[in-house]
Amino acid sequence: MPPPTHLLRNCWFLAGPTAVGKTAIALSLARQLNAEIVSMDSMAIYRRMEIGTAKPTSSERAQVPHHVIDVVNPDEEFSVSEYVEHSWAAIVDIVDRGMTPLFVGGTGLYLRSMLRGVFDGPEADWDLRRELEQQLAERGAEWLHAELRKVDEVTAARLHHNDARRVVRAIEVFRVTGVPLSQQQNHPPLPPDQRPAAVLWINPPRAWLHDRINRRVEIMMELGLLEETQLLLQESPPPGRTARQALGYREIIAHLEGSQPLDKCVKQIKTGTRQFAKRQHTWFRGLEECRSVSIQGDESVSELTQLTRDAARSAPAEGD
Repeated sequence: MPPPTHLLRNCWFLAGPTAVGKTAIALSLARQLNAEIVSMDSMAIYRRMEIGTAKPTSSERAQVPHHVIDVVNPDEEFSVSEYVEHSWAAIVDIVDRGMTPLFVGGTGLYLRSMLRGVFDGPEADWDLRRELEQQLAERGAEWLHAELRKVDEVTAARLHHNDARRVVRAIEVFRVTGVPLSQQQNHPPLPPDQRPAAVLWINPPRAWLHDRINRRVEIMMELGLLEETQLLLQESPPPGRTARQALGYREIIAHLEGSQPLDKCVKQIKTGTRQFAKRQHTWFRGLEECRSVSIQGDESVSELTQLTRDAARSAPAEGD
């Protein structure tokens, strides 16, 4: 079911592709809105995964309170339903103190689930899941992803083939219910007068964003992504499947486990991040609640903040 609109109307949402500069804009916007930030990043929920997730730094979090960050350990799983539950607890807390909840991040599924509600799906069919996981081990992630594409092209288009947990779950839902997951998740949007105060996404030029992504990956390596990943692998228990498949970490793990040279891994991280940004664009464009904030890439933080506020004041689009 969609969330209660009387609270949702108090919220702002700022989405955008990775490396576009959401954190700086969000901090500036939060000060103007008297807001606290609620993370909308599916990897920022993991503790001790700082560099590869580009998590807000401790100094940035000291400027503005952040919520739904560092929720679970890397060996634990965290469902979309749990994200929504944590986020609604944060909204109630923030609004009760007279502040504005400002959601910030790039996880399209989290954004849609907050705007329209979440589909829990059938209970796990463990025999079927073990069968699919065995096929994954024997035939590989790309083969399993192709199997999903046969029954649910929409879900396959938004899931990377290495996102094994969600690929398995999508196939499981179809085989158990006979209905594609994409159809079951297709909650309609709320009427315009019941939607949040603003749902915006930063839309940059592609070439500019690609340069930003490439540089960000280089900075992550300079900051110690390799060493951070080594420490994670030494933990007991070690990172679970979802954390291991996080973009950046999975490539470094492949290097540490001996199958990839480091320079090739770095190139793969850059390529994978650019592909991920393209999928993020698809998510945001596909949500009619979202209004695009087009930027050139050379604006200052204050100019970008003003652009987002101007977009929030403009009339809602029929489908941006």
